Amino acid sequence: MKIYIVIPAHNEEKFIAKTLQSLVAQSLLPQKIVVVNDHSTDQTRKIVNQFVTQYDFIEIIDTASSEDHMPGSKVINAFNEGYNTLDQDYEIICKFDADLIFPADYLEKITNWFKEDDRIGMVGGFCYIKKNDRWILENLTNKDHIRGALKAYRKSCFKDIEGLKPAMGWDTIDELLAQYHNWQIKTDTTLHVKHLKPTGNTYNQKSKYKQGEAFYRMRYGFWITLIASVKLGLLKKQPVLIKDYIIGYYKAKREQQPFLVSKTEGVYIRTLRWKKIKEKLF
Repeated sequence: MKIYIVIPAHNEEKFIAKTLQSLVAQSLLPQKIVVVNDHSTDQTRKIVNQFVTQYDFIEIIDTASSEDHMPGSKVINAFNEGYNTLDQDYEIICKFDADLIFPADYLEKITNWFKEDDRIGMVGGFCYIKKNDRWILENLTNKDHIRGALKAYRKSCFKDIEGLKPAMGWDTIDELLAQYHNWQIKTDTTLHVKHLKPTGNTYNQKSKYKQGEAFYRMRYGFWITLIASVKLGLLKKQPVLIKDYIIGYYKAKREQQPFLVSKTEGVYIRTLRWKKIKEKLF
């Protein structure tokens, strides 16, 4: 299966070489890797160029969104810039972060899952972070969720969900919409990916209400938003975030921010969310 990879990169000079090195050392190589250099002011471009000259399946393009590292919109706008340079001759499209080290069989294993079951629309492993000299699971989400750092989509699934939304919450919406279109999500617990820069470390303070706004725009409704806010705030060990998320939800509601999904999709999403909540409770 033909694999194309797009890697948004903003000031990743400390990590990008390790990410690319782990990808060129894969047991199954991708056909294309596009690194999107998004307004970097460090040596990111110079480092990537060293790989471009050595590997004919790697290329780099430049874009400039903003210097602020805002969750959601910046990274997906950069991804879309890279995706739009690609032809449509792929079977698997990946959106990878620029601060990951993949095990050598990562692409081979996710490809095997896609081959094994044509109902599988998305596949991913798990991010591990270094703590006290040990690599531990970056446990911010359920084990049935693929982190935004390492998404891989079957082409037809990617088309069904109409690509990625340039907004906070994109990496939840994609899975919800995939299920809406009868695709399955597959996570592989044997695939341990080293995440060199834990999620949220460089987010701008202006983003603190974005998660709550995303809950509103995903048509969660208040009660699911409250449950999700409590869960996420406790997982991050920052209970103060719960208040920020609720404020963000009502901010979006007051401003009548546009929804990211249709009414019909929203009904499906709420039904699915309540089903999973009940399963965990009972």
